Amino acid sequence: MGFLDKLTKRAPELREKAADLAATHHDKIEQGIDKAADLADRATKGKHTSKVDGAAAKAKEAADKLGEGRQQ
Repeated sequence: MGFLDKLTKRAPELREKAADLAATHHDKIEQGIDKAADLADRATKGKHTSKVDGAAAKAKEAADKLGEGRQQ
């Protein structure tokens, strides 16, 4: 059994774990996304601020969706 086969077999279990962590550490995830967006914005000297902000918003939405319905 290869690496990808093992990963595919464990995917549902790993997704559940990720969802639990996303719900539990929602505030930390958002802080990390904000920090990454700030770094990217500084690295591009503000030339792509709207794209960086859009990507950060989508990342936050994805984290929210992943942790949706979980107890915090």
